[in-house]
Amino acid sequence: MTCLTLKKSNCKNCYKCIRHCPVKAIRFSGNQAHIINNECILCGQCFVVCPQNAKEIVDETEKARVLLQSGDPVYVSLAPSFVANYPGVGIGAMTRALKKLGFAQVEETAVGATMVKTEYERMLKEEARDIIITSCCHSINLLIQKYYPAALEYLADVVSPMQAHCLDIKKRVPNAKTVFIGPCVAKKDEAEHYAGIVDAVLTFEELTRWLKAEEIELEKEMDEDENSRARFFPTTGGILKTMAQEAPGFTYLALDGVDNCKAALEEIVNGKVHKCFIEMSACVGSCVGGPVMEKYNHSRIQDYVAVADYAGEKDFAVQQPHPLEMKKGFSGIARKLPLPTETEICSVLRQMGKFRPDQELNCGSCGYNTCREKAVAIIQGKAEISMCLPYLKDKAESFSDTIVENTPNGLIVLNEQLEVQQINGAARRLMNIRSASDVMGSHVARILEPEVFANVLNSRRNVLSQRTYLAEYKRYVDMTVMYDRDSRLLIGIMRDVTEEEIARERKEDISQKTIEVADRVVEKQMRIVQEIASLLGETAAETKIALAKLKESIINE
Repeated sequence: MTCLTLKKSNCKNCYKCIRHCPVKAIRFSGNQAHIINNECILCGQCFVVCPQNAKEIVDETEKARVLLQSGDPVYVSLAPSFVANYPGVGIGAMTRALKKLGFAQVEETAVGATMVKTEYERMLKEEARDIIITSCCHSINLLIQKYYPAALEYLADVVSPMQAHCLDIKKRVPNAKTVFIGPCVAKKDEAEHYAGIVDAVLTFEELTRWLKAEEIELEKEMDEDENSRARFFPTTGGILKTMAQEAPGFTYLALDGVDNCKAALEEIVNGKVHKCFIEMSACVGSCVGGPVMEKYNHSRIQDYVAVADYAGEKDFAVQQPHPLEMKKGFSGIARKLPLPTETEICSVLRQMGKFRPDQELNCGSCGYNTCREKAVAIIQGKAEISMCLPYLKDKAESFSDTIVENTPNGLIVLNEQLEVQQINGAARRLMNIRSASDVMGSHVARILEPEVFANVLNSRRNVLSQRTYLAEYKRYVDMTVMYDRDSRLLIGIMRDVTEEEIARERKEDISQKTIEVADRVVEKQMRIVQEIASLLGETAAETKIALAKLKESIINE
């Protein structure tokens, strides 16, 4: 199964594909999505919903080109949904365009549909069947083979219209090659699995690109054919519209959408349904709602009307094959992943923070319907714990709260009305607030001077490390106030610098006292110097007089 691939570089870890996958056949590893081939039913929903176009359908255009170059006549089996994909273009116009590409002939797959519906009628009439499930949709066949093997006995062992038509072409033209063109991804796998019937499968998208590359325009021209009732096949209930519905005691039922079909298969497996012919289509609206219809925004009413208006009231004139030529065998396709034990599931749930059933939110954000389904997928290697949004949210909040609550700085968050939205433990201790609930939602003026917050809100200019004295609390803080435009919140950060400020004041007081002492010492020293100088001056004068008198006395003698 290689017809649906993934461009890993484009996967953006959005989980949209797993949310829309009806069988959860996608695993995630390294934030990348990977399709699980042995679980996939090729419904194509991941291709349709992927916002990054990461899912790719393998293009078989080159394969068809090679067939055209082989020299053998190449016939097109054109799905009846073409009239909804190419509005206003009939089979005649399509034939002319496709012949320009080199195809030998173009026929409608509805021819094969007529053979299939005739075989269904024969089975109901001649075989003792309790339940018959149509086998036209390969995705439904894969669903039953992989997920409901107990219902295989009810799956009609009949080829699909595509196969019936291509077998008929090769019977009529023995050396012919066949190319099916339609709106289905699964048909590529069906052609590959049942080799030798259909040589290549193109989607309407591939055909449109090819026509555009060759500059071939589709002519707006419709035609009519009264013998074309099987053109109803690509609509919900279209198979039933072509059938006689005359089997006695049988109920005829049409279901579309994988979820509806799964619900019906559950009832069938549990023995709640009997004597029922069930038309099943994986796509909502059947084939006109196919994943590769070019009009992604399907207009189901218009598409149905286009098909209904084009369909006739009588069957195509066909040479009905022998029932043995219409046989197709189905067998179960085993999936390799075993179901984990309850102990293993509970262990993973605990890792996801789910310790009690009431903690299992089952929100579906990861793509799985329940937390237990997600736990099973984790054990099977299909999912990662980080895919759980509540888990990530709680983890982020826990991490954030741990930081906020354990930082030594006081934090306070206000809205634009200056009402308290959050306050941490450090801020509560700073302002002697017992509990956050005491001030949550209150105006900041109740606990702090609002002026600095109002100024920042009005000016949009942040305040950084402004030294502020909180007189009511006898605290000094370095106040930082910032406005966050995205969240429209004011964030206040208060670093308690009371001890630092007291130490600074104490230091200043000591310094002042030291200066005063120094001044007094200097003044006293100056007085002492002056007194010494005065005493020294008097002593010197007296000595001078005494010496003068001694000198005079000596001279006189």
